[in-house]
Amino acid sequence: MEKKCLECGDKIVGRIDKKFCSDGCRNAYNNNINKDHKNLIRNTNNRLRKNYRILEALNPDQKTKTSRAKLIEKGFDFNYFTSIYTTKAGVIYYFVYNQGYLPLEGDYYALVKREN
Repeated sequence: MEKKCLECGDKIVGRIDKKFCSDGCRNAYNNNINKDHKNLIRNTNNRLRKNYRILEALNPDQKTKTSRAKLIEKGFDFNYFTSIYTTKAGVIYYFVYNQGYLPLEGDYYALVKREN
């Protein structure tokens, strides 16, 4: 039985478990499968990456304080975060991966980094 390449359909020569005729076909097939098919997913991931970079740049020492104005000036979008952590005392931290922020009084934020 002749096996055909999953990407281009050409005949496959070689090992019995081969699925592609060349590295180029294997790469093209996997790139098509793994790409974000929807703009929403790609745009959300880009927004999360930007928020993460902003928090990381403003918080080089694992813990600091900054203003809402400075976050907004850098392009931070408060609508995008990856998780919420609520302490036993009811304090709510918002996280973008391991970089977190806590709203404080007077439009200030405590920035923290969670160790993995």
